[in-house]
Amino acid sequence: MAGRSGAHGLLRASFVPPEPIRVLRDLTRARTTITRARTKEIQRLEKLLEDTGIKLSAVASNIVGVSGRAMLEALIAGQRDSVVLADLAKQRMRQKIPALTEALRGRFTEHHAFMVRLYLDRIDAHTADIARLDARIEEAIAPSTHPGVADEHPGLVAAGGRCVHRRNRCGHERISHRRAPGVVGRVVPGCDESAGRVKSGATRPGNRHLKAALGVAALSAARTKGTYYSIRYRRIAGRRRAAQSRRDKTAGMSIAGQIALVSIEHKMLTDAWNMLTNGAFYRDPGPDYYTRHQPGKAKARAIKQLESLGYKVTLEPPTQAA
Repeated sequence: MAGRSGAHGLLRASFVPPEPIRVLRDLTRARTTITRARTKEIQRLEKLLEDTGIKLSAVASNIVGVSGRAMLEALIAGQRDSVVLADLAKQRMRQKIPALTEALRGRFTEHHAFMVRLYLDRIDAHTADIARLDARIEEAIAPSTHPGVADEHPGLVAAGGRCVHRRNRCGHERISHRRAPGVVGRVVPGCDESAGRVKSGATRPGNRHLKAALGVAALSAARTKGTYYSIRYRRIAGRRRAAQSRRDKTAGMSIAGQIALVSIEHKMLTDAWNMLTNGAFYRDPGPDYYTRHQPGKAKARAIKQLESLGYKVTLEPPTQAA
């Protein structure tokens, strides 16, 4: 029956992306896999250092950065003096030399030197592969039908954002409503209600590859200072944190941050769809977006903050220039 229906054109064909999209999909997914493998090697390296008693990760946020790499290379070469090792710190890390001196004291043997060398070589190999894939991805994105549309968008200029941009290009012609991309990327809250009782509002299943890329892009945008996304993230996270603390005194920032991040993902995906559909460039509303659109609330919030600090606030209208 299905064969006859297909022969008569009664069945809707499955969506098969064009070849350029399939090529980019292979590249981006390979990059994600190798990036995760590189992260695992760094975690193994950190665990090995902890076995020696060296707590480098407690001081340095990136143990394979410029400073961390110089210290590890010196350890492999046979240097064991923590003062000399800490003095290898570069730029801002030099402010942490006392803490580094304490963290670099441990029992580092020849076996540990061999294993650290092995892990560093594997990390370097993964880093080189990621660089090659980045170059290849840029070549694949170059013939875009919407050149430069996402170049000014915070988050979409990153590797994860490029993936989001390309995936939106793949399907934006097939999506007729601006809310549909959020459903595809599973970044909209679910609706589970029975007999007037609201149950779980967890996001529904969707494209897991798009969701993963969105997470990277949204986190990058939320951390970019002086942008609309960073202000939106902080507003939602703060509001959710306050609501959770009223319900559960043990609730932490992590849950509120995750909820805010999903909101940023949804906003970014919708913006990308609008840019690709209309061919318009991204214009950041600015960090003062909410202040400009809600001046009364911004004024009341500022007064409340000052009063909570013990100040008595008196407002005077600005004098008109002659």
